[in-house]
Amino acid sequence: MWLQRELRLTPRPRGFHLVTDDILCQLPELADVQVGLMQVFIKHTSASLTINENADPTVRDDFEAYFNRLAPEDAPYYTHTYEGSDDLPAHLKSSLLGTSVSLPITNGRPNLGTWQGIYLCEHRNHGGARTVVVTVQGE
Repeated sequence: MWLQRELRLTPRPRGFHLVTDDILCQLPELADVQVGLMQVFIKHTSASLTINENADPTVRDDFEAYFNRLAPEDAPYYTHTYEGSDDLPAHLKSSLLGTSVSLPITNGRPNLGTWQGIYLCEHRNHGGARTVVVTVQGE
């Protein structure tokens, strides 16, 4: 079985947001997959995806603080500045974190660890709705 679907994620403020349930609720067919793989790809250059802690929200706050120090706004050496001071840092963060995650599927659910979830990493101050493409392969 192959399934591919574009999903829309609601606009979120800048930061790291758990979106596991937002994605899964739009994929009822996943329940039919006993074993497989699911790839989630974000179609943007100023947001990214990663998998990490799903319980303690301070982890997401710390991620935001760390990446803001790693790729600060208004650095004097940036030349790509015409879309705002948060744009180039958003591109850098997206490249560092990546645009896709792959997850094993077991018995109709992502086979994540107890404390794992999918993060939407919103790197823009006003990024808007985001689109992800989910591809599932399995039986």
